[in-house]
This record gives sequence, structure tokens and C-alpha cells, in this order.
Amino acid sequence: MTEINELYLKTAFCCMACDGDIAAEEVDLLKNYVSESQLFGGLDVESLLNGYIASINAVGISFLNSCLKELRDCEMTVEQQLTLIRIAIAMIEADNVIQYSEVKFFKRLRQCLPVTDDVILSAMPDKEDYLLPDIAQQEYEFILPTQFSGIRLDVK
Repeated sequence: MTEINELYLKTAFCCMACDGDIAAEEVDLLKNYVSESQLFGGLDVESLLNGYIASINAVGISFLNSCLKELRDCEMTVEQQLTLIRIAIAMIEADNVIQYSEVKFFKRLRQCLPVTDDVILSAMPDKEDYLLPDIAQQEYEFILPTQFSGIRLDVK
């Protein structure tokens, strides 16, 4: 179970970071998840997040690509896939500013999961826009700053 919980957390982090900015609202959403749910149960969330920051600062976009590879290689139930998709969308929408880089990352994430669009739409009928084909056919490069700062959750 810890493996899937860590994958949820890493996905949330990638959705936070893929636009080059970690917004306060995204950190607040993570705090809410930590205090209100068991999504990241058994994990030292703050330590893991700061490890992810060190990694993304060191290798940049390769960190995002390694997360996508982990998603492709992980066997998840349909419900786990839907949970992961819900987390990703919630992170993207947390700051009320949806960047193209976030949508593009979501579309790449979506390609890693075998769950069908029909199943997703059945569970989340108001999220159809995330499943529409991308109008930009060229490969999009994520733009990351040179360094992210550490994250403190201050949740016990």
C-alpha cells in the first residue's frame, strides 16, 4: 500500500511542479490531504517532498519523465487509477490557474494508465476537457526554474 501512496504523492508533486511554480494553494491542498485523508498514509510526506525537490532541482525534466515511467510500470486497480487522476486534476486546479504545461503533463500521465475514458467520465463527468485530444501536435518541453525551494507542511 505504501508504494501506491508514494506514487500518489509523487504524482501530486509532479503536477505541482510541472508548470515551474509550486503555488501556496497546491501546498495547502497537500496539507489537507495529509490531515483529512489516508491518501499518503504511512509516508513521511514532508521528507519525501523535499527529496523530490532535490531530485527535480538536480535533473529537471528527467524527474517528471521518471514519474511517468513509474506510472506505466505500476499495476493499479481501476479505483487506484481514478484516485491518481483525481489527485492530478485537483493539483492542477488548486491555484485556479491552469497552465498548458499542466494539461500537457496530465495528458502524458493519462497515456500511462490503461483505464478507459468512459470509466473516467463515469466517475468524473465534469472533467471531459482533460480527455480531449491535444491541439498542439509538437512535443512540449516543460519549463522548470533552476531551483525549487523546500516545502514545510507543518501538519501533525
